Amino acid sequence: MTSDHTTVVVQRYLDALANNEPADPIIRDLLGRTVNRLRLLTSALLHHGYPRLTQPPLNLESDDLLGAVVERLLKALREARPSTARQFFALATQHMRWELNDLARRLDTQPRLVELGESAVRLLESSGSGLSPTAIRIMAAIEALPDEEREVLSLVRIQGMSHEEAGNLLGVSVKTIQRRLHRGLLALAEQLPDLRPAGEHTSAG
Repeated sequence: MTSDHTTVVVQRYLDALANNEPADPIIRDLLGRTVNRLRLLTSALLHHGYPRLTQPPLNLESDDLLGAVVERLLKALREARPSTARQFFALATQHMRWELNDLARRLDTQPRLVELGESAVRLLESSGSGLSPTAIRIMAAIEALPDEEREVLSLVRIQGMSHEEAGNLLGVSVKTIQRRLHRGLLALAEQLPDLRPAGEHTSAG
């Protein structure tokens, strides 16, 4: 689809939104028709503006960013009403930057958060068959993770699979397994920031 054609298509959907037609179907169609342009924008912004996010431990890829941005736009366009294609793509770029800035901030605090997430998993492993209140909290937090992160965390950290074994089982690359595992540990740590194994507490003297 050429740039001019894309602009015409986007304008048609924006006009429909302005006419108070049912919003959600229009928004989904709009994002579906512009996904290729959005993919180019996310790729350019990620690789030129935030290259460190593409490196370990985050290993962010363009499609990961695109998915997050589309989710942001689905919510934003229920309230925002850009009137031109230029305003629409400006809104999309703004949300790309917000998502990337959020990821960059999380990356800066990741070592501590991942440590806390791993500590929570170790607490669960050491609880044995007894379901203590702490173990119940950890299990509930793991169950609340998104499907992909919960699945990888279970396979690698609880069932003891290697990254390669988990990747073969799920049909994804080792890099994808590593990325999902880090996301899961981060999310787990954010839900359970107070949990540390008893042996990790230190005291003076």
